[in-house]
Amino acid sequence: MTSLDITVAGAGILGLWQAFELARRGHKVTLREATDEPTVGAASRYAGAMLAPCCEAESAEPVIRELGRHGVDMWRQAYPGIVCRGTLVVAASRDRGELTRFARMAAGHRDVAADELARLEPELAGRFARGLLYEEECHLAPRSAILFLVGELRRMGAILRFGEPVHDPVWMAAPAGGVVIDCRGLAARSELPQLRGVRGEMAVLRAPEVALSRPIRLLHPRQPLYVVPWGDDRYMVGATLIEREDGAPVTVRSALELLGLAYALHPGFAEAAIEELGAGVRPAFPDNIPRAIVRGRRILVNGAYRHGFLFAPVLATAVAEYLERGTVSSEIMTIE
Repeated sequence: MTSLDITVAGAGILGLWQAFELARRGHKVTLREATDEPTVGAASRYAGAMLAPCCEAESAEPVIRELGRHGVDMWRQAYPGIVCRGTLVVAASRDRGELTRFARMAAGHRDVAADELARLEPELAGRFARGLLYEEECHLAPRSAILFLVGELRRMGAILRFGEPVHDPVWMAAPAGGVVIDCRGLAARSELPQLRGVRGEMAVLRAPEVALSRPIRLLHPRQPLYVVPWGDDRYMVGATLIEREDGAPVTVRSALELLGLAYALHPGFAEAAIEELGAGVRPAFPDNIPRAIVRGRRILVNGAYRHGFLFAPVLATAVAEYLERGTVSSEIMTIE
């Protein structure tokens, strides 16, 4: 197979996986990213990074669950830092209807009664009457995973050009005969006007009085919460999904809701140190399904929505197979 000369524009999780997959197949890869290396990752730095295809099926199209399972497998094969202990979904007694609804919408779980829940997460003992355990799901710390991918790209000889944005027309970023893979998110909206921004807010807490071993989703009629253990007593707490495109700082109201729900899940969060409150704006297509759009020797990979970490390896494999064999993954790829 002839090695291709490929430029990847954008080093969020979609762009990093595109570069990683193509580099390990032996192609010549140049990765260009507007930000400096210490802040590489863009909105991906604010992700929950829950590899949760079954849970996501509660509000997503079937393709998310079907292809998302392949994404979990690819992460497991590529990244040693992945943690696979499942996802635990719980709800307060007054919100038990939310748990019933979630179980109906998101298959792939088994019910756990209070005694088993206490064995799974001893610090939640006595707080919830039942839960749903999605045993096949995994999670990772996004910033550690981003650093791993950058390190692997260096090891494989990819050219990394941080602090070097790619402007329109993006095809001019590649040498003659090369391929450009545009993973710039909302910066590519001149090419993809249907994109919209979806704001997600999060807190990073250092909580030595809390010991949770897997992601916990606390259902609530107005604003569900998820808590993801990052290791070393650090937890990522997220809840909001706002149809708004600004990356302004988190408001006091949002912070109080976020932290209040974390306290409701586990009182130990009351003594946690707030290391970070942040917001990221993620690109999304109208149907919220990430996809690759082929326009000659330009391929636009975009629309991560809340599925970026789950779908990044799926999209990277689809693009690589298209470039090498002409194979088209019809569910997530469009040829224009």
